[in-house]
Amino acid sequence: MTRKLISSGSEFESKIGYSRAVVDGDFVFVSGTTGYDYETMTISENVAEQADQCLKNIQQVLESAGSGLSGIVRIRYILPNKADFEPCWPVLQKYLATVLPAATVFEAGLLDEKMKIEIEVTAKLNANP
Repeated sequence: MTRKLISSGSEFESKIGYSRAVVDGDFVFVSGTTGYDYETMTISENVAEQADQCLKNIQQVLESAGSGLSGIVRIRYILPNKADFEPCWPVLQKYLATVLPAATVFEAGLLDEKMKIEIEVTAKLNANP
């Protein structure tokens, strides 16, 4: 299988030099994804709502790659404030309760102070959505 690059159309992809996702072999590697609603270019102030939008954005890119949330094998959560992670748990449970990927949580600064969570995933290609 050849390498396939997936773009969200963001101007930052070309400015920084990255893709929203890369399909390589049997896997889809999704870049760190924030809680921006790309249709309205808005972001909630609520961390749980941001987590929900992150997973909606990830689901969309995975489906365009030929996978789905059920294909996630690895997930990384990055939050500027580790205390914001627990309020996200019900959202994560909603999307990932049957998937149960390997997970890591980091506390680190994000590029915009409006961003309260960023999520990065690796998924198996051709997983049922």
